[in-house]
Amino acid sequence: MATARDIMSGPVVMIDGMATVAEAIEMMESEGVRALIVDRRGPEDAYGIVTQRDIAYMVIAVETDPADVLVHEIQSKPLVVVNPDLDVKYVARLMSNFGLSRAPVIFDGKVQGIVSVSDIVNELS
Repeated sequence: MATARDIMSGPVVMIDGMATVAEAIEMMESEGVRALIVDRRGPEDAYGIVTQRDIAYMVIAVETDPADVLVHEIQSKPLVVVNPDLDVKYVARLMSNFGLSRAPVIFDGKVQGIVSVSDIVNELS
């Protein structure tokens, strides 16, 4: 069976937590992605994630200007991450148990890729 490494997408698009949500929106549009991994502030810090859904629910829906909100204010952190050698069926179960649509693949303390529900479905079809 395939592993997370086999189906992950990459390279992962990263953003600094001090960037504005307006900058995140621009980055998502230019890179053609629905989520950005928020970089760690240091080696002991955890990665975060900001998604289109986060922006829609926490910024746009409450009529806040995206230029006035910082990414770290709306990110999800810490992340549920997967090991690159984890079998796809276990990745699917993990994502299902936590209600996730995507999970970063981390190895040696660095984000190597990201697995989405679409990646899993494509692998199994």
